[in-house]
Amino acid sequence: MKKWIPTLATLLVLAASSAWAQADMGATALPAPSANFSLIGLFLQAHFVVKLVMIGLVASSVWVWAIIIDKTLLYSRTREEMDRFEQVFWSGQSLEDLYRSLAGRPNQAMAAIFVAAMREWKRTYEGGAKSLTGLNQRIEKVMDVTIAREVERLENRLLVLATVGSAGPFVGLFGTVWGIMTSFQAIAASKNTNLAVVAPGIAEALFATAMGLIAAIPATIFYNKFVSQAGRQAQRLEGFADEFSAILSRQIDERG
Repeated sequence: MKKWIPTLATLLVLAASSAWAQADMGATALPAPSANFSLIGLFLQAHFVVKLVMIGLVASSVWVWAIIIDKTLLYSRTREEMDRFEQVFWSGQSLEDLYRSLAGRPNQAMAAIFVAAMREWKRTYEGGAKSLTGLNQRIEKVMDVTIAREVERLENRLLVLATVGSAGPFVGLFGTVWGIMTSFQAIAASKNTNLAVVAPGIAEALFATAMGLIAAIPATIFYNKFVSQAGRQAQRLEGFADEFSAILSRQIDERG
């Protein structure tokens, strides 16, 4: 009997070791808590700093689309108003009659240029000026000032689109880097490198980059489009100013 005692003790130790090993394997095999991978879930589970980045990017995206809609309507309306004014201007109507009809309400860019030039013209003649020297330069100056004012109105807030288009991806990348750092800290604290544990944090971090791109891509595309449209409309205004300046210059020479 004495010879069996060590053997039984050994069997008991082996059995206990096997039980502990199976318990430990069962603990590590437990599934990680399920994560919500919906857009709202990714936002709610994100770190506080990443949430601030996401909120800022959403606000920027809303602002960008508001500017896009406003500028689309503005450029379309301005183009149509220019077409109507040029049709009336070149229809043979008297410049005096056209000036009287527009003097009180030059509500579009080309009409404002016409009214500014005609006002300077009438101020010189009705003021009883003894010399017309410099009148043509003054008319060109007031038209240039009016053009600059109208171009500024056309290009207003385009800088916002340029800023969001250039900085949006970097802001989103900052949120991604911060989220990944937070995920790695959580992994180090839990000492668990299971993919189910790592994936939610990485998904939250990458969501910030996606939001940055969502804000930046439309801003960049429409910024380039609006700059091109503003440039074409500015050239159209300058062309009309040159033609009208030539008409007034001929009349100055005839009256001089």
